[in-house]
Amino acid sequence: MRRVRLTPYVFVAPFFVVFAAFGVYPLLFALQLSFTRWRGAGEAHWVGLGNYVYLLTSPDFWASLGNSAIMWLLIVPLQIVAGLAGAVLLANAKLRLRGLFRVAFIAPFVTPLVAMAQVWIVVFDQDYGLVNYVLNLVGLPDVAWLTSTAWSKPTLALLFLWKTTGFAIIILLAGLQAVPGGVYEAAALDGASRMRQFWSITVPLVRRSMAFLVVVQTLAVFQMFAEPYVVTEGGPYGSTTTAGLYLYEHITASDLGTGSANSFLLVLLVFGLSLAATRMLRPKDEV
Repeated sequence: MRRVRLTPYVFVAPFFVVFAAFGVYPLLFALQLSFTRWRGAGEAHWVGLGNYVYLLTSPDFWASLGNSAIMWLLIVPLQIVAGLAGAVLLANAKLRLRGLFRVAFIAPFVTPLVAMAQVWIVVFDQDYGLVNYVLNLVGLPDVAWLTSTAWSKPTLALLFLWKTTGFAIIILLAGLQAVPGGVYEAAALDGASRMRQFWSITVPLVRRSMAFLVVVQTLAVFQMFAEPYVVTEGGPYGSTTTAGLYLYEHITASDLGTGSANSFLLVLLVFGLSLAATRMLRPKDEV
């Protein structure tokens, strides 16, 4: 009779216990909570799909998704372009001080966001900010960067770009370093220009890295909370109330059932967007 060795299972058991306690159980509890009305105390009242119907018919919910969608358009395409340009620059072996540039690009990513947000508030202040001071020097009027519906989203998007573009560069640089150098040498021998090599070799071979980056940043943008919470508090007039901040408002109001339903709707939305982006950026040789 075959003996079952229990030692390997004993060693891996703590991981599964922790994962079940802090991963699976909270997820299932939140799913159950999304079908109830509960304020964090007392008995939870079953409402079925009521929370989902409320959210899907709420103008504020759709407005928050619209704000996040605009932020996505302002951030992700530009970050892909800037990240790829920075990765190509840092991949050049002839570039001097490459180590210094890498540190400079990644430094904002590891800097605490709250500290950066406070700097942003000071720099873009309408009355005393550095940006408007420079504009005044060249004869241009002040701009309400953080207090107007037209400029608040681009200003927050710029903060997000400054914070996370270094991460994008690192991801795409890793993809570039996986490209065999012989491919470029063969293309150069065939007479391909550097621009032709970029479009025909570099871009196709880093599509997987680009797809991964799009998925991660899509998730980050639709979860964006700290930036609007600290810098604009969701204003002016709700123009920077992102999906993440709108979800937080339900939690602070102790409307935990609606907040749970909101979170699962965001999961479905982000999953759909990520799947579409992955299919668009998938290499042509993959089915």
